[in-house]
Formats: sequence, structure tokens, C-alpha cells
Amino acid sequence: MKVYLSGEIHTDWREQIIAGAEGLDVEFSAPVTDHDASDDCGVAILGAEDSKFWHDHKGAKLNAIRTRNEIESADLVVVRFGEKYRQWNAAFDAGYAAALGTPLVVMHGPEHQHPLKEVDAAALAVTETPDQVVQILRYVLTGDLPG
Repeated sequence: MKVYLSGEIHTDWREQIIAGAEGLDVEFSAPVTDHDASDDCGVAILGAEDSKFWHDHKGAKLNAIRTRNEIESADLVVVRFGEKYRQWNAAFDAGYAAALGTPLVVMHGPEHQHPLKEVDAAALAVTETPDQVVQILRYVLTGDLPG
């Protein structure tokens, strides 16, 4: 199963899922999580820009090549919304996966239940922890319940 791990980049939730899924037949992919590399890829490859808008625009387009390819080839997309920042890109990824009909699992804390209600409605599961995502993967792939 190919699983794309989208969303916030400031905690180790991806590593927790990958470690917890050890032994399962899962191939994980993710966006570039080095914030500076992600922000600066466009100007590093295509040349400097005087305007921050065009700097960001170039980077966003190059990152979109990676993101769209990974979401389109995924069997499942997991999108994590963190506590600290508004992740507009994560919401876009969730919407893109939903539009493609790719199964979607959303992860966030209770503080985001109301603002993400439409995203949650598009998901097949809404979780709060990486362990719950691992349990979903285990159940989907093996039929095994926790415990």
C-alpha cells in the first residue's frame, strides 16, 4: 500500500507512523519537510526573484509537481493538522485527495474539530494520534484489531 503523509512539518508524527507500521507492506512518501528547501527550491533551481511573491510562487509550483504526483499515486493519504500553524497546504492536499477519490485519513486535535468539519466530512477516518493511523493501516492490511 502506498501512503502519502501530508501536513505539518514541526513534529515527528511521520516518524511515529513509519516506525509503528514496521513489518506492514506499506511504502510511505511525503512532501519535502526541510522548510527552507521547500521554500527556496524554485529560486535555487530556476533563478532568484526580487519579489517574495514570485519567490514563493516558483517554489509552490515545483512543490506541487511532487505533491500532485505523490497524491495521485497513493492508495491512502494521511493529512495531519498541527496545533501551531494554519496549514493551508494540508487542507489543499486533503481536498485534492478527496476530489480524486483517494481514501483520506485526517489527524488533528480536538481544538480543530469545528474549523476542519468540512475536511473531516470528506475523510474516511478522523484520528488524533499517529498510533490510531498505524492501527488503521494494520486493520486495513491484515484485518487485525489492536490488543
